[in-house]
Amino acid sequence: MSDKALANLQKRYRNILTRAEKELPVIPPKPSGKRGKLAKSDAHNLWVRLKTHEAAVLLFAKDPHVSFTNNRAERDLRMSKVKQKVSGCFRVIDYAQAYCRISSYLQSMANRGYNPLIAIQIALAGEAHRVWGE
Repeated sequence: MSDKALANLQKRYRNILTRAEKELPVIPPKPSGKRGKLAKSDAHNLWVRLKTHEAAVLLFAKDPHVSFTNNRAERDLRMSKVKQKVSGCFRVIDYAQAYCRISSYLQSMANRGYNPLIAIQIALAGEAHRVWGE
């Protein structure tokens, strides 16, 4: 993204936050004699996080390697949960660890652009160290 487009996106983002601030529910004054923090609405807490972490929210626009969402971690865990639900459980801890080790290897190789069948061939040939540079 060009610097001009990035500046335009940042300006629009701040404009949206400014308009959102006007629509936030009013925070009631703290009652006298009460201790601790005053509970704020979910909308207010979200607005504060979006304003505070603006650079992190817009990082995907600056760096092409940053994903728009953070769903990758959730997608990586999904298959193990499906396996667990279909099977009912992992009966032996060793099998669960082996499943996690194999699926982690295949996901890592897929992230590096390898076909799963090629990744399995590399592992069975004992040449995985060449891929990882070890």
